[in-house]
Amino acid sequence: MATSLPDKLRTTVRFLGRVLGDVIRAEDGEAVFSQIEEIRQASVAFHFHREGTPKAAKLMAERLEGLSLPDTVRFAHSFACFLQITNIAEDQIQRQRGRGGDSRPDTLAGALRTLKSEGVSREAVIELLQHALIAPVITAHPSEVRRKSVLDRVGAIADDLDAYDHAKTEAERAAIERELMRQVAIFWRTRLLRSVKLGVGDEIENAVSYFERSFLPELPRLYAHWLEVLGEPKDLTSFLRVGSWVGGDRDGNPFVTADVMRQAVRRQSQAALRGYLEAIHALGAELSMSASLAAVTPELQALADAAHDASPHRADEPYRQALTGIYARLAAAYARLTGEPPPRPPAAQAEPYDSPDALKADLETVLASLLAKHGPTFAHGPLPDLIRAVDTFGFHLARLDMRQNSSVHARTVAELLKVAGVCPDYEALDEAARRALLIAELGHGRLLYSPFAAYSEETVREYGVLSAAAEVKRLYGKDSIRAYIVSNTTSVSDLLEVYLLLKEVGLFAPGDPPRAQVFAEPLFETIADLRAAPKTLKAYLALPLIRKLVEPIGLQEVMIGYSDSNKDGSYLTSTWELYETSRALAHVVRDEGLRLQLFHGRGGAVGRGGGSSFEAILAQPGGTVNGRIRITEQGEVVANKYADPELARQSLETLTAGVVLASFRGEADSVVTEPHAKAMDALSQGSMAAYRALVHDTPGFVDYFYGATPISEIADLNIGSRPTSRQASRSIAGLRAIPWVFSWSQSRALLPGWYGFGSAVEGAGVPMETLAELYATWPFFSSALANMEMVLAKGDMAIAGRYAGLVEDRALADSIFGQIKAEWDRTNAALLRITGQTALLDKNPDLAAAIRSRLPYIDPLNHLQIELIRRRRRGDDDEAVKEGIHLTINGIAAGLRNTG
Repeated sequence: MATSLPDKLRTTVRFLGRVLGDVIRAEDGEAVFSQIEEIRQASVAFHFHREGTPKAAKLMAERLEGLSLPDTVRFAHSFACFLQITNIAEDQIQRQRGRGGDSRPDTLAGALRTLKSEGVSREAVIELLQHALIAPVITAHPSEVRRKSVLDRVGAIADDLDAYDHAKTEAERAAIERELMRQVAIFWRTRLLRSVKLGVGDEIENAVSYFERSFLPELPRLYAHWLEVLGEPKDLTSFLRVGSWVGGDRDGNPFVTADVMRQAVRRQSQAALRGYLEAIHALGAELSMSASLAAVTPELQALADAAHDASPHRADEPYRQALTGIYARLAAAYARLTGEPPPRPPAAQAEPYDSPDALKADLETVLASLLAKHGPTFAHGPLPDLIRAVDTFGFHLARLDMRQNSSVHARTVAELLKVAGVCPDYEALDEAARRALLIAELGHGRLLYSPFAAYSEETVREYGVLSAAAEVKRLYGKDSIRAYIVSNTTSVSDLLEVYLLLKEVGLFAPGDPPRAQVFAEPLFETIADLRAAPKTLKAYLALPLIRKLVEPIGLQEVMIGYSDSNKDGSYLTSTWELYETSRALAHVVRDEGLRLQLFHGRGGAVGRGGGSSFEAILAQPGGTVNGRIRITEQGEVVANKYADPELARQSLETLTAGVVLASFRGEADSVVTEPHAKAMDALSQGSMAAYRALVHDTPGFVDYFYGATPISEIADLNIGSRPTSRQASRSIAGLRAIPWVFSWSQSRALLPGWYGFGSAVEGAGVPMETLAELYATWPFFSSALANMEMVLAKGDMAIAGRYAGLVEDRALADSIFGQIKAEWDRTNAALLRITGQTALLDKNPDLAAAIRSRLPYIDPLNHLQIELIRRRRRGDDDEAVKEGIHLTINGIAAGLRNTG
């Protein structure tokens, strides 16, 4: 009989917990171990028998309240470590499940089977993929509280655990367990908190570590596997790419400068080219065929002759000679692009490659000779994998997006126009006048910027970044930067301003037709902006200038933001508005004879678009995917998905399977009927009204939020280079969505992921039978409710009520928490009735078990966090108090897993 996931998880957690316990006992003594273990056992007993064990609850509270400050800090550290151990156990089970291979439905093979049963051929899938683009985009948005050193130790422990599971003898297991003990001992003594704030340079290194560890080696292997799954098509476009915002996203981050952008792309290039050089060197060692024993093609011989390899040892080895020349040219390119000598000096001198296409062509010459003279045995292996890597990553590794707020562009353009004598006050113009002026300026070649004029610091900085982008394009190739995301897009002029700025550095060229090397792309974020998006995009695409610009590429990308729309109008309203906006944008673009490419600005938390990527993609409106999608990956979700190569491969395959399935389930499969839309409109209106009544219209709500969550303490964490607020003032509107969601997660209210739904169901007048039918038949609705259910399962109103006790104004605290608790009860009741369950996650026992296994470790950390915050806010400036608070934040975030 197969072991259930909850049993597997319990067994693995107990095993790793025993190892950690042995380490604590050995390193800190029996007394410390016993103290921690007593609280752990009391918490477990309280959690799994909550109603029947008041003694356990009392014992846990007594033990926690009796801790000295040093013991509190040590305890917070230990439980944060326990939660990391739980994560490792969960990931190991995920690896094991993933090794089920192509039997899973969320693989490309699984998608092919599903589509075949629906009448879609393999050839149709191949045709789709030939024109597809699937791109996870790594961002530096801060919610990852773990240090890279901690992630490295977690990876080492995970590797040992995997080896232990594969051990065949008792002796092997004993040896691996000793190594596991050693790694856990290092982990136990590793500082969980960063001692200094992250800079953008640190964020660049973190992103590159994921590229090096997972994307560079795994993507070529994944393509090789897909070729087999698809029946070895003659060619398969490198449709799965990786993107990055790290070093290009300037919106609200003054530390992203021109030099930082250069640093980001240079470091990415270094990682990619080092990988290529190592692979070429290894191929040179391997391909030792002698000309006296094996013939080569004329093209390969010409490549060998061009290398001018003087080594007598390779005189009759044409493949090695050719690879020597390729290595030399790439080594020269490495020096040019990174400013450093290659890690291994070349055996000959050569001119550098000027593009990855030239490198790929030479490698294909080598492969063609091997295939022609030795047959298909060389169709798979390190050389085809290297060619795929070069095709996928180029010399830039990850395509870097630029992003800036539209208000910055407006100020910069206004100053350039004023200093050049074109317009004295651009920002005073109405939209029509702005548009006419910008189109006129984009119709000729005169530049506005003068090196002899004086400009504000902001304008100089913006011009410098644009100049750096032009330099990056020249050095690293056309694919190094393609998109310029315009945050807070509210009008057509917001996009035209970007082209005016690009023109200043040669990235936009006027003419008939005009040409752009970087394309302005709107980001619609708030509820109002989402509702206006179709009209804005229609007006933009109606401009002859823009039509001539986008027609050659045949598509328009639009980014939609999950975070601010949620903060603006509630989880349910945000989800529905994003869905409706996506449908409307698809119609606008289709009417213009173009294809839509949506860029989903999802975060890790449900309040920021989190949840299952696979289910989310399947729930997209028909006609909005069509093989092309980009999705941001942020915060701790990046590490959860991509720190481990095997999990990264599973994540990328799941993403691809979801896109393929969604692309063939067009309008006919996901028609939003009038009753569907009417019900959702009513629910959305009710949810937004309830949410805004609390968050935006309740007097004193800001004070409650700052008192009843650790928002102020989170601001002190060294987790990102970007400020937590857009303005210095204390307001919800000025607060960034990430700390807004993160704070509610820490207090276990998780309000952005559910508030308003209960009131909506009660007041919208939609029959319960209709909602139950929508849940059973409509992927959009079932996916939205599944994510909400997960949030509710992780929340705890009893704990949230204790955080409310931190608010100084008791009447305010009681009033607002009373509203939150009442809505929580309404939402739980509504969700259970719609889903037909008696308890949350009844229909998802695996997820229920995973969450339940964490709660005994999370709850005590909440208890300690509350007490430490109370001490801190009363004036206790002991550094140990601050450290304890930050350790509890670290542990709770690790336990909840999707908080950012």
